[in-house]
Amino acid sequence: MNQQNFSADFQLGDDFSRKRIVVAMSGGVDSSVVAALAARTGAETIGVTLQLYDHGSAVKRAGACCAGQDIRDARAVADRLGIAHYVFDHESRFRESVIDQFADEYMAGRTPIPCVRCNMGVKFTDLFHMARELGADCLATGHYVRRVGGAEGAEMHRARDPARDQSYFLFATTKQQLDYLRFPLGDMPKQQVRAIAEELGLIVANKPDSQDICFVPDGDYASIVRKIRPDAETQGDIVHLDGRVLGQHKGLINFTVGQRKGLEIGGQPEPLYVVRLDATKSEVIVGPRKALAVTAARIDECNWIGPVEGRPVMAKVRSMGQLTPATLKEGWLHFDNLEYGVSPGQAAVLYEGTRVLGGGWIEETQAATLDLAAA
Repeated sequence: MNQQNFSADFQLGDDFSRKRIVVAMSGGVDSSVVAALAARTGAETIGVTLQLYDHGSAVKRAGACCAGQDIRDARAVADRLGIAHYVFDHESRFRESVIDQFADEYMAGRTPIPCVRCNMGVKFTDLFHMARELGADCLATGHYVRRVGGAEGAEMHRARDPARDQSYFLFATTKQQLDYLRFPLGDMPKQQVRAIAEELGLIVANKPDSQDICFVPDGDYASIVRKIRPDAETQGDIVHLDGRVLGQHKGLINFTVGQRKGLEIGGQPEPLYVVRLDATKSEVIVGPRKALAVTAARIDECNWIGPVEGRPVMAKVRSMGQLTPATLKEGWLHFDNLEYGVSPGQAAVLYEGTRVLGGGWIEETQAATLDLAAA
């Protein structure tokens, strides 16, 4: 990749010798390549890593980030590139703003997305201020999204490779942050990123990608919640939509809307799914799949970086979900077609083509009319 290509990724002008770029380095291959791209421009490049949880408990974990081995990898990459590297301890902030809230959301019968909360606070907001204090011209990250110049300023667009796109997790990025942020990997396939890392001799070239939520080992969310909130496993009833008590459960934290497996209520004439969770009564309400259908969702804590009100948009209401046509009116997102398994606590992110318009948190849903007798 030639010098012009490296420079174009950052869009800071021609004289990079007078520029300073701060790169958020997690210790993975993506952020390491971004640091390499920044250094190749000729700008003064500074790598910053946030320690988000205890070194001792995370040092040997595979698929994590921001602790232990990952911090050492980030430092090794910085040494290889000849750039400055700083580590900041944000463990307390991360626990209060991300982990504790994650546990509280599960106990309230909601399905949280801690990666978005982390980006909203610890990562983007805190790193934004750090980069400013260091006198940087921009903050660059390894996220797979694109920053595109528009008629009214910078716009966020989905990554060129749909399989790598991370825009759902970045909907809370503000216009001010977007003006300052750079995402050099948004146009690249993953194999190209790894090829650059290999070409430059970076030790992370073949390092596996992070998996699941960084502080949840083996995807066992319930064990984390139990550890943080010992009273999390309040037992209660599993109740059919028609009012019948079908069994008991060992805590709401073990269930999410749309779940079918793990209900342990065999002998039913049809498959049953978790339709909603009632934290006040500690009840898991179940019903047939058609009971999961909703026509609208109310969203709150919205962040808009593009026009949305009353316009036809495409919505994504779960991280692995498909885009679906919808319209936002007075805080309610109305779906053109029935949506299934929409859960409070998840995010609704709105798009126009590839452009990210913003989004909000799902607070409640409007169920489709259901005839139980015919279900």
